[in-house]
Amino acid sequence: MTTLIDLYSGGGGYAKGFIDMGFKVVAAVEKDEAPAKTYQSNIKPKYMFRLDITRLDGYYIKKVVGDDIKIVIASPPCEAFTSVNRGIKPDPLDRLYGDPLGRLTLHAIRLIIDLQPEIFIIENVPGIKKKPIPEYIKMELEDGGYTEIYFNKLNAADYGNPSFRMRIFISNIRIKPRRLKRNVVVEDVLKDLPDPRYPNNIPNHIYIYPPKRFHNKIHRLRWGDSLEYFRGSDYREYKQFIRLHPKKLAPTVMGKSRFIHPYQDRLLTVREQARLMGYPDDYIFYGGIDEQYNQIGESVPPPLSRAIADYILDKYFIEITSS
Repeated sequence: MTTLIDLYSGGGGYAKGFIDMGFKVVAAVEKDEAPAKTYQSNIKPKYMFRLDITRLDGYYIKKVVGDDIKIVIASPPCEAFTSVNRGIKPDPLDRLYGDPLGRLTLHAIRLIIDLQPEIFIIENVPGIKKKPIPEYIKMELEDGGYTEIYFNKLNAADYGNPSFRMRIFISNIRIKPRRLKRNVVVEDVLKDLPDPRYPNNIPNHIYIYPPKRFHNKIHRLRWGDSLEYFRGSDYREYKQFIRLHPKKLAPTVMGKSRFIHPYQDRLLTVREQARLMGYPDDYIFYGGIDEQYNQIGESVPPPLSRAIADYILDKYFIEITSS
C-alpha cells in the first residue's frame, strides 16, 4: 500500500485520483469545516488534522502517522500568484515571501522538508512560474535535501476532464502522464442529468435561481457569451456567468465561477459543476452552496490526479503495487 499525506486538502479532489489508483491517505490537513467534512466523508483518511498549517510541524505529523511516508501532495492557495487577482503584488518575490497567502506555499515546503517523502507534488497556478519565483522555490527545497526540482505543466483536459485547467505541479520527479486522444466535452457529462426543478435523487443537484439582475437577459445569451466581465491584474477581461457550449470544453472552473446551462436559462447546479471537474455522482459536497462551489473550483480535478497517480505507480512504484 502506497501511503500519502495531503496538505491543504480542501474537499479532496487531489486525493480522489490517488485513492482511485490504490493509494492510502494516512493524513490530511484542512482547517476549514465544510471542506474538511467533505474530505472525511469521501476520502476517509486515517487522520484528519483540523489545524492552521502555519502552526503545524512535520515532526508532530510523523509522531502521529509514523515515518513511512511515500508521497506528500499539497495544493496551497493560489491567490497570490494568479492574474485573476487584481490585488496581486507587483514584485513576484513579494507574492511568495510578502503575501500571507503566498507564504502558505513556503509552509507546504517546510512540512515537506520535515516529512522527507520519497515524492512530493505541490500544485498551483501557472503564475507561480513568474521569474524569479521558481529559482527561490528551488533554493528552499534544495536546502531541505531535494536537489532535482521540476515545474511540470499539465492541462486537466488532456486527461479526460471536461473543462480546461492548466496547472503547475512542482515536484522532485518529472510527471508526464499519457494524454487521451479525445477531449470530453460539456454535453458528454451533462446530458443524462435530470432537470433539477423536479425531485431527483442526485446528490447536490438542486435548482439554483439566477440572480434577479439577469432575468431579462439570460434568455438572449448565446453559447460562449457571458452576462458579466471582470478585469484581472493582467488587464485581461474574464467572463463570468458564461453560457456553456455543449460541444466544447468548459472554461476553467474557479471557486467563484458560475455557469449558465447550455440549453436552460439557469445556473449549473453544484452537481453539474462537479461533473465539469470529473467528480463522480457519489462524491457528496457539504457546507453552504457557495462553499460547495468553492470546494469544486479550488480543487485538482480527479481525472488529472488519477492520471498523475497512475503515472507515478507505473514509473516509480511498480514494484510495490502488488504488496
